[in-house]
Amino acid sequence: MTTAETGTGAAPEAGTGLRPTAVPEPGTDVRPSTASEPGPEPGTDPQPSTASEPGPEPGPDPQPSATPDPRTPPRPRPTAAPTPLPLRDTPVRPSRRGPADPVKTLMHQHRTLCERAVDPMEIAAGLEAHGVTDRTAARFRHRDVFSLAEELYARVPRAEAPPPTVPAPGPVRRGRGVRAVLHLLPGAVCAATVAAVTAAGDASTPVPGRLIDGPSTGLVQKAVALTGTGLVALALRLCVRHGPLRARYPSARAAALWTCWLAGYALCGDWLLRQILAGGPDFPYVQPQFATTTALALTCAVVPAAWCAHWFAARARRRLADSRCLTAFASGVRPLLLAAATMQLAALLALAATVDAVGGGGGAGPVAAASALGALLFLARLLARHGFPAAATAGPAAAVALEAAALACVLAARLPGLAPLGRPVEAAVTHLGPAAVPAVACALPALGLLLYALRALTGASAHAPAPAAAPAAVPAEADRP
Repeated sequence: MTTAETGTGAAPEAGTGLRPTAVPEPGTDVRPSTASEPGPEPGTDPQPSTASEPGPEPGPDPQPSATPDPRTPPRPRPTAAPTPLPLRDTPVRPSRRGPADPVKTLMHQHRTLCERAVDPMEIAAGLEAHGVTDRTAARFRHRDVFSLAEELYARVPRAEAPPPTVPAPGPVRRGRGVRAVLHLLPGAVCAATVAAVTAAGDASTPVPGRLIDGPSTGLVQKAVALTGTGLVALALRLCVRHGPLRARYPSARAAALWTCWLAGYALCGDWLLRQILAGGPDFPYVQPQFATTTALALTCAVVPAAWCAHWFAARARRRLADSRCLTAFASGVRPLLLAAATMQLAALLALAATVDAVGGGGGAGPVAAASALGALLFLARLLARHGFPAAATAGPAAAVALEAAALACVLAARLPGLAPLGRPVEAAVTHLGPAAVPAVACALPALGLLLYALRALTGASAHAPAPAAAPAAVPAEADRP
């Protein structure tokens, strides 16, 4: 007979401090009952359950338990001990320093350049302009800038742009023909002006005396000369704004000022220097004499200058496509630059000598002065064409400073105690002629520009494609390796 049948032990008496038996939950340890704890309810497993083998769920109590004493605190429910984590046999790998993909950082820095590039050579030129050399490329796990540019070109998708329209062969030929005629225009206009001025001087058509005080031919010559000078200046401006002599970035206004000074000194600088050495000039009573042979030689030299600039740019671009490192590219471009400068100087000497022989000039002095000035302007324009406007302005500015210093020293020698200042110029004019001053003043800056070009124009960035629209601000010139 069970306890429920006898009626004993069915419920704890009030005041005994006993609580009703709790229903065991799966996964908890159920210990055997002691003297102070009531036994298991009927229908439950007397054996304790383990964590690995949970016992069966107990059935519902056959009889409701009595309400426990509210003064007795509830007993905390036993919890299972946490299972310790297994120990790792392998050592913890230290954290890597720096990005796993070093090229990714460079790719984000120059993403615009990589998206707009048409070939890896353009990316290489842009990286080289930002100071990335072969040694820098080694830190990005590449042997040189060209291999680094190839990876950037392959990894960065191209920016969406409309497909370029291929022009027809006809307009291209007509454009090249127009440019060739345009480069011939300054020399042709200058020659026509010289011929017109000479013909006006030989003409004997009188002008009424009440209109001017002097010979009528002088007024006609001045009008023809001013008109021809304006046309020549316009033709030269068109030449330097189109074709291979066009500058990549807008030039400073001072560059045009220095060029005008040099052109003016080439026309009448020798005459002005002789007048100053003789105590003059007395401008109200003297007419300036212009070196028309020098002007004609310089304007005719625009054609070989444009051809030499195009020849150098095309071959340098081809060498850039075939090179695999910056050092090899630089060593291949230097002979091209020297050859272009030599060809232009030879053309200048030939033109100056021919014009001087035909026009009856002053001999070797004017020929040397015209050749030095032409070489200086050619190198300055070549640097401006490839993105170095500051150097292109500095060369003519130095020549202007030397010529102005020569004239100022002669004028200062008239002051008491300053006579030694004019002696070097007087000695040069006495032994070599007045053309020695512009020849030296232009030859020294031209040599300096040539040395600078041998370093600047041998970089890949100097031969990158010119932008479609020139930016508002000229970028700083980076150092070249």
